[in-house]
Amino acid sequence: MPPVFINFNGEILPADSQLLTVANRAFRYGDGLFETMRLMKGKVKFPELHADRLMRGMKALKIDGYSQTDSWFIREKAEELARRNRVKHGRVRFTVYRDADGLYTPTQNKMGYCIEITPVDEPRYYLNERGLIMDTYTELLKPLNWLSNIKSANSLTFVMASIYKQQNKLDDVFLLNQNGYLCEASAANIFVWYQNHLYTPALSEGCVEGVMRQTVIKLAKEGGIPFTEAQINAEILNQADEVFLTNAGKGIQWVMGYGVKRYFNRVSKGLLDELNKL
Repeated sequence: MPPVFINFNGEILPADSQLLTVANRAFRYGDGLFETMRLMKGKVKFPELHADRLMRGMKALKIDGYSQTDSWFIREKAEELARRNRVKHGRVRFTVYRDADGLYTPTQNKMGYCIEITPVDEPRYYLNERGLIMDTYTELLKPLNWLSNIKSANSLTFVMASIYKQQNKLDDVFLLNQNGYLCEASAANIFVWYQNHLYTPALSEGCVEGVMRQTVIKLAKEGGIPFTEAQINAEILNQADEVFLTNAGKGIQWVMGYGVKRYFNRVSKGLLDELNKL
């Protein structure tokens, strides 16, 4: 059953309400950002990490009201919406946009927000039974600047990568940065297990600063897994023993194939077990 209600600027409204005008800045310019969070047993997972990233993103984009969107606010609003929709397990999208008129120059920097929830069946994180088949997307390279780490509403690179994925019957694609190094996937961060060492692209390589990325890094360090954030040449994909993706919605997803290369999933299984213990 689809969700019945959304939260639009603090009001619980029918999900099919017509609310945005053509002057909305997120519609016109992608002037906003968002968090995708996992709800399990009626509770938002990792609210502190999501709130920290959202507040820092709003501050960087000069959207007022960032101090309001703390972990209590996010948890309270998302879980209230879950109760109204009678959803115990789901994915929550918390979108913030600059609520202003103007062309490129806004008339003010006021915050507007919307919270949506999509039900899912899983009460925990599950490793995908069938590994992902992936390839490298090279039609657009992701630029390197301080906006690259923000989960921005301006997401055309990811949209075009996802269309490429769909047209080529792939499960996902690897994105490269402007220098040709590994950056991320179309909706996830990348981890590579190579010669008994775990690697992920550093934030300086232009990847989104994922909440699940932070969590998996912490779990790896606590578990004594050798780990490095690095600049990673895409050629490592032809030699790695294991590759997996992470995001807040699905947790950890293992990659089975890249071209003729096939991977294992031992490290990803172990990390997923530790993730579910949280």
